[in-house]
Amino acid sequence: MAGWNADTAAGPLGAGTVTLVEGTSFCISLPNGDIHPDSPHGFFVQDTRVLSRWNLTINGQSLEPLTAQTREPYRAVFAGRVTRAEGYSDSPLIVERIREVGVGLLEYLTVHNHSTEPKECLISVSVACDFADVFEVKEARIQRQWNESRQPGEDELFIRASWQDIRKAVVIKSDGADVAPGSLTYRTTIPPRGQWKTVLTVTPVLDGMVPATTVVHPAAGELSSSDRRREEWVARIPVLHMGNHAIERTLRRSYDDLGALRIEDPAHPERIVVAAGAPWFMTLFGRDSLWASEMAMSVDPSLALGTLQTLADRQGTVVDPVTEEEPGKILHEVRLDVSSSLALGGKAIYYGSIDATPLFVTVLGSVSRWGFAQDTIAALLPHADRALNWIRDYGDRDGDGFVEYERLNDRGLINQGWKDSWDGINFADGTLAEPPIALCEVQAYVYDAYMARAWMAYDAGDGALATELAGRAARLKERFNEQFWMPDRGYYAIALDGNKRQVDACASNMGHCLWVGLVDEDKAPLVAERLMSPEMFSGWGVRTLASDMGAYNPASYHNGSVWPHDNAVIAAGLMRYGFVEEAQRIATALFEAADYSQGRLPELFCGFSRDQYREPVPYPTACSPQAWAAASPIQLITSLMRYDTHVSRGGFWMDPKLPPSYGDLHITNAPMAGGRVTIDIADSVPTVQGLPPGMLFHQGHRPWLAELVAQAGLRTSEGRLRGGA
Repeated sequence: MAGWNADTAAGPLGAGTVTLVEGTSFCISLPNGDIHPDSPHGFFVQDTRVLSRWNLTINGQSLEPLTAQTREPYRAVFAGRVTRAEGYSDSPLIVERIREVGVGLLEYLTVHNHSTEPKECLISVSVACDFADVFEVKEARIQRQWNESRQPGEDELFIRASWQDIRKAVVIKSDGADVAPGSLTYRTTIPPRGQWKTVLTVTPVLDGMVPATTVVHPAAGELSSSDRRREEWVARIPVLHMGNHAIERTLRRSYDDLGALRIEDPAHPERIVVAAGAPWFMTLFGRDSLWASEMAMSVDPSLALGTLQTLADRQGTVVDPVTEEEPGKILHEVRLDVSSSLALGGKAIYYGSIDATPLFVTVLGSVSRWGFAQDTIAALLPHADRALNWIRDYGDRDGDGFVEYERLNDRGLINQGWKDSWDGINFADGTLAEPPIALCEVQAYVYDAYMARAWMAYDAGDGALATELAGRAARLKERFNEQFWMPDRGYYAIALDGNKRQVDACASNMGHCLWVGLVDEDKAPLVAERLMSPEMFSGWGVRTLASDMGAYNPASYHNGSVWPHDNAVIAAGLMRYGFVEEAQRIATALFEAADYSQGRLPELFCGFSRDQYREPVPYPTACSPQAWAAASPIQLITSLMRYDTHVSRGGFWMDPKLPPSYGDLHITNAPMAGGRVTIDIADSVPTVQGLPPGMLFHQGHRPWLAELVAQAGLRTSEGRLRGGA
C-alpha cells in the first residue's frame, strides 16, 4: 500500500551504490555507473524518476567497476573496464564516466585504449524512463502505466509520457550518436594508446512539453550550474581549520552536504530550505528540516528562517482526518512536485507529526536571537501563536497538560514522534505502547516553545502573554517530573500510554529533555549516568534503546540503533547540565565513526558494541547524505565550544571545552549579527575578532531562556509593585 506510513519499507540499495544529490535532484546507481529499473535506482527530479535505465555497454559487454569516487555531493567519477570475451583477466579498454546532477544530468564519457593496436568499439547507452513517483520506487510498487512515445532525432531522443492529465518528458542528447527509440549508439575505432570522448545530457520536462532549462556542459574553464551554486554557498559560510584533520574533514563534509541538500520553495525561490535527506526524502520535512536548520544556525542562520517561512505558509487551517491537518499544526512532509499523486489520499502535504509544531516555535526563538530584522520575526509571530493554540486545542487531547498523538486514519503514521517506525515506542518487556501516546521529548519541546514565545513576548513588551506562557512552562515542568520520572529505575519513562501508564523502556529520548532544561537538577546525574551506561552507550554513540530492553535489536531502525542527530542533542543537553566529559565522549565517538565513511555521518548506524565489531556497522537503508546527520557534527562542535549569540542583548558567548585531541580551532567568515567574525581557540582559550558594533564577547554560557524569563518576570513584578506604591 502506498502511503505515508511505509516509513521503513525501502529495501537496501545494494553494496557500493553511489548516491549523488543536488537540490531536489538525485541519482542512485551501481558502482559501475549503471542504472537498472528492477532496483531502487534512477535519476530523480522533483520526486519523479526521469531515468529508470542508463546502461553502458561496449561491444555488448557491461563494465566491470574499478572505483567510484564522489568528488562533490553532486558529482562522481566512475572507472571501469571492459571484460574480455576470450577470458583474459586484463583488458586494454578502460572507461571513465564523470557524472554530475543538477537541473538535469550531465555525463562525460571517455574510453581509453591502452593497447598498442587500434580497437573497434560499438559503444551503446540503453535508456528507459518510467516517470515513477518516488513512493512507487521506494516501495517497489510501480502502479501507474504511462502512455509513452519516443521520438528519435538527430543527436537526441525525446521521450514523452502522459498519465491522466499529467504530461512529462525527458530529452537525451549527445553529438554524433546514432539514436534509436531505446538507445544511443556510437561506432568508433580508438587508435593505439588513444581515447574517445562524448558528452551526454539528460533534461527533464516535468511541467510542460518544452525544457525550461536545457542542460549544457560548460566551456573549458567555466563552472557548471551546480559548481556555481556550491561556490555561492561556500562564500557565505564559515571557513574552518582544525588541528585534528579528521574532524576538520567531517565538518567540511557537513558543510558540503548541507549545501547540496538545499532546495527552494517553488512559490518563493528566494527562500532556501533544507531537504530531509537522500535518496528518498529530498523534500521539506517539518521535524527534520527544523532540527537540521537549528543545528546549522552557526553556519547559515538564513536556512532556519527560510524553513520557518515555508512551513508557515503551509500551516494547518482546517481539520482534515485524511492528511491529519488541524488549525495551527505544522506539516510532517510536503511533496513540492504537485503531480505527485501517490501520497496519502492523493494529497501533497501530510501533517502526521506531533513534534514539528512545538519545534517551529522553538526554532523561531533561536532565529530571533540570531538577529534578523524585527519585522521579519514579527511576521512569523502570529504563526507561532497559532502553533501554541494547536498545542492547547488539539495537541493536548484530554486536557491533562501533556501533548499526545493518535493517528486519525489507518493510513497515517502509527508513531508520530521522531521514532516514527511502527514499533518504535515500547515497554521494557518489549510490549508496544498503545495510543494516545505522550512522548517525553515532545513535552520538552512544548516546554521550550512556551519559554521561547514567553521571552519574545517580554522582548516586545507584552508582559501579560509572557507571564501566562512562563506559568504554563513552570506547571508543565513540575507535572512532567512528577509523572514521567521513575524513581525505582533512575530514569524517565519514554512516554505515557493511552491509560497514562509510564512506558518504562530505557530509551535515548530523555536526553532531549536535558537539552531544554526540563529535567530537575537532582535527577540530571542519574539521567547522564544511564545514558552513558554500557547498555546505552555502544562506543560509537548512545543507542536509541538500551541493550537490556525487550525490544532491543542493534540492527533495527529505532530500537537499539545509533542516530547522530539524537546524540548531538543529547551531548548539548549534557553540556547544559555540566556533564562535559560525557558530552566529549559522545562527540569523539561520532567523529571517529565518521572516519569509517569518508567523513560523512549517515542517518543512523547499527547499535552493535564497539567491542564486538571494530568498525561502525552500517544500517542498510540509511539515508546518506541526510540533513540532520550532516548538521550533527556542527552541533557537536558548537556544543563543546558553548557557542551562541543573542543579538538583541548585544552578546556573543563562548566557553570552549574541546578535548585536547581536537587541536586548535580557527574559524573565519562566521555569520554574526549581520557581520562576519573570526574565532580562534588555542589551548581552550577563545579570542574573537570583528564583532559588529554593539556586540560584546562573554566567556560563559548564553543565559538560558528560563533564566531570562525568570529575570524579566521579576522585573515585571517589581515594576507592578513600584507602580502600586
